[in-house]
Amino acid sequence: MTAFIYYISLPFIYLVSYSPSWILYGVSDFLFFVIYRIVGYRREVVFQNLSNSFPEKDAIQLKQIEKKYYRYLCDLLVESIKTITMSEGYVRKRLTFHSTEKVNALYEEGKSIVVVMGHFGNWELAGPCFSLNCKHQLNVVYKPLSNPYFERLFAGSRTKFGTKIIPVNNTLRAMAANRKSLTATALIADQTPSDTKNGFWLNFLHQDTLVYTGPEKIGKMFDSPIVYMHVDRVKRGYYEITPTILFAQPKKTEEEEITRAFFQKLENEIIKKPETWLWSHKRWKKKREVKA
Repeated sequence: MTAFIYYISLPFIYLVSYSPSWILYGVSDFLFFVIYRIVGYRREVVFQNLSNSFPEKDAIQLKQIEKKYYRYLCDLLVESIKTITMSEGYVRKRLTFHSTEKVNALYEEGKSIVVVMGHFGNWELAGPCFSLNCKHQLNVVYKPLSNPYFERLFAGSRTKFGTKIIPVNNTLRAMAANRKSLTATALIADQTPSDTKNGFWLNFLHQDTLVYTGPEKIGKMFDSPIVYMHVDRVKRGYYEITPTILFAQPKKTEEEEITRAFFQKLENEIIKKPETWLWSHKRWKKKREVKA
């Protein structure tokens, strides 16, 4: 069945991927109509998440953000498909990487880094842009897709321009094996931990939130500088990526300091441009156990 779904979808995927921008975003507009207007994909989840995160906003304001979010979600979908066939010229034209010298200076100092990001902006395009502009070998930690056919297809798009991918369960093993190389290990760090033992609770967007502490643990273990990567959409199909060195010496930080700083930085970016964060994810489904 997985093979059937893959081969039925493949012609459409490549048709979209090879399309010029005006067709690509025309497909996105059609998907918006279907997903938002007809299907109503997770609209209750999105509105509830927005309501809890922005208690100061009224229903009209929240609906405006919701609508913008679904338009962006559809753009994100077609842009992700575009990565399958995109060229180096496409990346350089549409993505601008700022402050390259800050990251490359760490390379010249002989330091591997840990890159932390959220599901904000187009994180799929950030990888190719980093690899084309920075000297570190980029290793992206990811969760493999359940369908092996789609996994193989999108693994090819994610490893363009020299980027490597590491299944999340192999992160520490891969980093240990690459200790003699100068690498940038990138993690999407705003996901919910599957096990409460692997995270801790903090206040994020006005809500008690279980957060993932992997980047902090890895940064301290290898004493690799923590670099926050902000992906900002400046207009449809165009992005600017700006790195910020959060901690140059992770081993000298207090417990939870790195994780709190990352989520504070991410929260500030979400407040500025809420429509480009992944609101349809059931981010707050886990609740803290109240001890009697």
